[in-house]
Order: sequence, then C-alpha cells, then structure tokens
Amino acid sequence: MRILAISGSLRAASSNSAVVRAATVLAPEHVDVIVYDGLGTLPHFNPDLDVEPLPPAVAELRAQVGDADALLISSPEYAHGVPGSLKNALDWLVSGSEIVHKPVAVINASTRAAHAHASLTETLRTMSTRVVEDASVTLPLSPTQRDEAAIRADPRLAASLRSALSALARAVG
Repeated sequence: MRILAISGSLRAASSNSAVVRAATVLAPEHVDVIVYDGLGTLPHFNPDLDVEPLPPAVAELRAQVGDADALLISSPEYAHGVPGSLKNALDWLVSGSEIVHKPVAVINASTRAAHAHASLTETLRTMSTRVVEDASVTLPLSPTQRDEAAIRADPRLAASLRSALSALARAVG
C-alpha cells in the first residue's frame, strides 16, 4: 500500500514536514509512505495552463497522487487559513480525477491550528475525497518536539501517528 504524504509548509525546519517524515518510519509494515517534495516547484494555478501538455511539476504531482492509495496531509495554519502553496497544489488537482474518492488523513501539528484544519477538511470534501476521521488527528507538539526524531521518540505522539496511519490503511481496504 502506498500513502503519499504532503506537508503544507515550505519552511526547511517545518514541524509539519517533520510529521510526514516521521510517518515514513512509523507506518505499518505493509505501508510505504512516500513524501511529496514538489510543493514549492508548482506554478501558480492558472486554468489556461491546465491543458496538455501540463507543466512538468503539475504532471508529476498528478502522477504521484494517482499512484497513491491514500494521502496524508499535514498543514500549518497561516492567518487562520491553509498556506497558499498547499491550496495551490489542491487547485491543480481539482480538474483531474486522481484525487477523487481517495482516502485522506488530515494531520494537525498544533492544537491552535483549528481554522486551517477545518478549512482544509472542507476543501478536500468539496474535491470529493474521503476524509478519514479516525486517521485525522491533532498532534500536540511542544517546542522541543518539532523534528522527526523527537516525534518518533515520544511514545504518545508516535502512537497517535501510528494509529492514524493504521486507520488510513484500513480505509483503503
């Protein structure tokens, strides 16, 4: 089983990127978590460019989403919203069929990021994905737990992420 993990942050030391990297290690035995790293290379969404041949970065995004059995998205909150770079990626997926009915886990790396979490969940539902509630969790990261190793080392955080990944895998079938 293949899960594509997407961090909604472009920041090098992002806690959301740390969460998706930790997921690659904490995934169940039969699950491969692949981290999508092309968020910053996507052009600004423009319907005039959403024609064949697609911009290469867009074609790669759609191919990776299409090859995945499920998605795991961990996003920060900026000004009570989803970061523009993540929304841009989702906009590029709207007219394709790759994401339709795909099971998705929405991971929140901050207890204070409820607005973006709700907004992202609404956007994904509007795009006809299957947001898996049991796989969508909030990981209350402390200031000292903002890297992959610290997330994996904390029994509570690791168990919560493992549980989310298992629930997502069950949703795939």
